Amino acid sequence: MVDERKLIQQHLANERTYLAWIRTSIALVGIGFLATTVHITALPMEGAMVNKLAMLVSIASLFLGLMTIVGATVNYYHTRRNINENRFVSSHRIIIYMTSVVLLLLILVMTYLMFI
Repeated sequence: MVDERKLIQQHLANERTYLAWIRTSIALVGIGFLATTVHITALPMEGAMVNKLAMLVSIASLFLGLMTIVGATVNYYHTRRNINENRFVSSHRIIIYMTSVVLLLLILVMTYLMFI
């Protein structure tokens, strides 16, 4: 009975982690919409370079948010399988991915801010 409870707890923790990744991807997509909205409302007459940078930030945020959803779903099912097979595999890939995503968005936003 104790092993069954631990298994249930692990599956529930896996589902909570998945939902946290979904919230993170929604935030990434939100950054893209925010960048576009702020750019269009605050700086409607800027040059072509700044407009392209704003669109690049928006598209990159949308793409990275969608990729985060795909990665979170794949990670959820891998973790689920590992729990059922009583194995532990470190999540180093998703950590490297999210670090890269944050750094890329930071670089894009900083570049955009330098040109406005």
